[in-house]
Amino acid sequence: MLSLSPRTRVFAALGATDMGKSYDTLAEAVRRVIGEDPLSGDVFVFCNRGRNRIKHLCFDRGGFWLVARRLERGTFAWPRESVEGRVTMRADDLLLLLGGLDPSSFKRRVWYERAG
Repeated sequence: MLSLSPRTRVFAALGATDMGKSYDTLAEAVRRVIGEDPLSGDVFVFCNRGRNRIKHLCFDRGGFWLVARRLERGTFAWPRESVEGRVTMRADDLLLLLGGLDPSSFKRRVWYERAG
């Protein structure tokens, strides 16, 4: 089970990513495609063309974590639209996506949120 703090920044790379990539090649994709520092502690998410496999890359003090998930049936509601090669999402939106829901179809109610 993946546990994320509400303050965790999550970046999803749009388009298809080769799921054969591992730590170093995904870290380079974070720099090149997402435009962020892979050592920041943020979570970076990648999906394959069939949208049935996802990999998460993040860094903590000791090194990289690489978490993978493959669906036996069905697909993830992977974001498609953006001018950039990435989408920023909230940690709870990622958990919804991993749970089989489509966060883009939900309307977020206006609440006060302290700037982080």
